[in-house]
Amino acid sequence: MKTLKRKETYNAKPENVFSYLDDLGVTGMHMTKSSMPMMGGKLDLEFVTTHHTGLGSKYRWTGSVVGMIMDFTVEVTKWIQGREKLWGTVGNPKMIIYAWFQMHLLISSLADGKTQAELSITYERPTGWFYRLLSFFLADWYCRWCLTNMLGDCKRKLEENGVKNGKDSMRLSASSF
Repeated sequence: MKTLKRKETYNAKPENVFSYLDDLGVTGMHMTKSSMPMMGGKLDLEFVTTHHTGLGSKYRWTGSVVGMIMDFTVEVTKWIQGREKLWGTVGNPKMIIYAWFQMHLLISSLADGKTQAELSITYERPTGWFYRLLSFFLADWYCRWCLTNMLGDCKRKLEENGVKNGKDSMRLSASSF
């Protein structure tokens, strides 16, 4: 098992940062677009539960990357509103560079009135020599790309919507909530 982490500081209230990072319309969209890190592939997102956030919420990702099938379900196993979220794959995931993964989000207030988000990915390498080889070369790089995109997309959305520390002038887009 291996864990990679990234931190980002935001000029917004902790509850706003958490809400945006908890919204797959903000943080999961990097996987729904064809890109170099996705090797030209993209994934479709389907909500399995009627509630899209909170403890027990589940969603399924399907698609293909370089012709290899991706099909995995993710479930939120810990959710403390405005502060912490833990989610990971359940069942028998079909992924290329991971056998299993778990993500952890922790939000904290800083002394200067800003908010810090710490986001991590813990994963296990797949079995089989071909997939283990791909994982050896690509897993850490892909983790860093995901973490950077998720935290960066949150920052951009907060700024686009005018959400700042001490302000409640949130203009939420249709993808939010």
